[in-house]
Amino acid sequence: MAEMRTEEEQLEAIKRWWKENGVSLLIGAAIAAAGVFAWKSWQDYQTAQAEAASQRYQQLLQLTSQDQLDDGARERAEELATTLVDEHGGSLYADLGQLLSARLAVGDGELGSARNALEGLIADSEHAYLAGLARLRLARLQIAGDDAEAALATLDGAIPDTLSAQRAEIRGDAHFVLGDTDSAGDAWREALQRSQQGERSLFGLQLKLDNLGAQETTS
Repeated sequence: MAEMRTEEEQLEAIKRWWKENGVSLLIGAAIAAAGVFAWKSWQDYQTAQAEAASQRYQQLLQLTSQDQLDDGARERAEELATTLVDEHGGSLYADLGQLLSARLAVGDGELGSARNALEGLIADSEHAYLAGLARLRLARLQIAGDDAEAALATLDGAIPDTLSAQRAEIRGDAHFVLGDTDSAGDAWREALQRSQQGERSLFGLQLKLDNLGAQETTS
């Protein structure tokens, strides 16, 4: 009988505990389950977004790799670039799409639009290499637009060491346009040295130095 009373007491204790805590326990379990579901849904959404961005970028890359774009292909390429920036902002694909958008604008002769795209990428990108690449391209556009001083200021911004040879070459180009051949020669020689250290040649760089030497000899 004592054992039975003990079992009955234990059962009553369990009932009382459940009455006092059961609702809270169920609510806690429901919240935990909802959290897991929300996290999985977020992960699925992120995966789907990444896949969509990748597909759009591949389409854009395929279009822009063509030698000639008809009006329809160019319109589609611009649409893809805009979608990448608007719907996938901050992603690697959005930044790459913005670089291609600037390239398309240059091809159309819309240098102002190209500069705006590159400046936006420099200001907003979290990818240091792509932001540095955008700086190099912006500096080239500024030189082409007869604003070599602005190009030098652009090149003073943050650019990764992996792009240091290209930066030195473009800096030399800017100095050359400004008529400072000494600084141009120094920058080009630095670019040549850095490119050799990185085992990555820069097309036409040696020709610039040769032409500069010929000018100095005849002057």
